Amino acid sequence: MIYDRLVSDDVLALCRREAEYVYVGKVPGGASTRQEEINRLLVEHGRAGSIVVRLKSGDPLVFGRAEEEFAALDAAGLDFTIHPGITAATAAAASWRHSLTVRGENTAAVLATGHDESGFAELDWASLAKPGARATIYMGLRASRFIQGRLMVSGADPAMPVCVVENASRSNEVILSTTLAELPDALVAGGITGPAVLMLGYTRRGAAQALKEAS
Repeated sequence: MIYDRLVSDDVLALCRREAEYVYVGKVPGGASTRQEEINRLLVEHGRAGSIVVRLKSGDPLVFGRAEEEFAALDAAGLDFTIHPGITAATAAAASWRHSLTVRGENTAAVLATGHDESGFAELDWASLAKPGARATIYMGLRASRFIQGRLMVSGADPAMPVCVVENASRSNEVILSTTLAELPDALVAGGITGPAVLMLGYTRRGAAQALKEAS
């Protein structure tokens, strides 16, 4: 079992007790297992004849660097099967009882990253700033002020609703409703430290009136 930092103890408790557990967690801005080392472990254990489970939280096919691991296994001639999970965007939307797409309101739901290997990610800000645009930003906490600035410079309404979900679907989940203008300060005030998704253009069900009254 080669598992990530965000896999909960509750999930690990469901796994076979006699398995060998190898932790390969990554901490943003902190001590992390290099992707090359994870690839090496997968190949090493696979070639040894073990049944290897690569366990991630959420859906490994969405910003999970799964393609790099697939490539390493392909190069080693090792076969594998993918069992998709539930990505944070849909888990978060389910928690606050909202659909990512609503007929007559939005024809697309963008999933984007706020941070990549080069630093803060540059997105199609002009499109995301349009009225009615909706997007879920993964790994966006440290980039929140950058995202706010890029969107507002691109013409986004400062009152654009933002729903922040920390630890989506877990027992310690936190949901924060705010606006684009208040986003960075609201994250600090709410003690949001991640992992979290920033859901731009979405309002938590039941919180719409509170946002109107606060504006």
